[in-house]
Amino acid sequence: MEHKTDFVIETRGLTKEFLGFIAVNDVNLKVRRHTIHAIIGPNGAGKSTCFNLITKFLTPTHGEILFNGNDITRHSPSQIAREGVVRSFQISAVFPHMTVLENVRIGLQRRLGTSFHFWKSDSTLDILNDRVLDALEQVGLAEFAQEEAVNLPYGRKRALEIATTLAINPEVMLLDEPTQGMGHEDVERVTELIKKVSAGRTVIMVEHNMNVVSNIADTISVLQRGQMIAEGNYQTVSSNPQVMEAYMGSADAELQGH
Repeated sequence: MEHKTDFVIETRGLTKEFLGFIAVNDVNLKVRRHTIHAIIGPNGAGKSTCFNLITKFLTPTHGEILFNGNDITRHSPSQIAREGVVRSFQISAVFPHMTVLENVRIGLQRRLGTSFHFWKSDSTLDILNDRVLDALEQVGLAEFAQEEAVNLPYGRKRALEIATTLAINPEVMLLDEPTQGMGHEDVERVTELIKKVSAGRTVIMVEHNMNVVSNIADTISVLQRGQMIAEGNYQTVSSNPQVMEAYMGSADAELQGH
């Protein structure tokens, strides 16, 4: 029997309207604890809007968002980050001339916010270094700790972004198009990385690459025109006629992972 706490994130009737345009329409999402849950769909399906609602960068027009059974609909992004729901950002341009270690440390310091306001000087931040180095180790960047972020290849910049999120040790990690713009080798590396860091936590990801989704997602929610049209494992959604129709033509091949 399912309990409400089996689901770490749940949305009920989630709806977002922009000047009469309904971008997300009555979406009921249930994200099971300690799984990788992917949100997919063709362009304009409402994936990013849905993601921005869950991470509280947008406020829903209607509906509720629950985290561990508690209503977080009106919470701010910083509130939910403190509670354990953390979104990763493309940080490659944030501190390009600081080292990889410094980037993660600043990200950690910023996300932890006021609880660390008593640390005045840079040297006192050394207390965070163990946590930072552990995160870098997990994503395979330990050897690049003293490298300036600007010098990292693109795929490793995305690994740095994941390390920054990981350092905060979130209960729920949200990844927005983690393999976007990557070559095949980087895609494989980052896919393996997501699989690795998902151990013991929940990952929600918006992703366009169906190979990635088919390899690592436990559950896939498919959106089209703001509505959820299918949900289940890859085999279930990829054989769904409505999903195949939504992707159509050449994108149909993409859905099959070619």
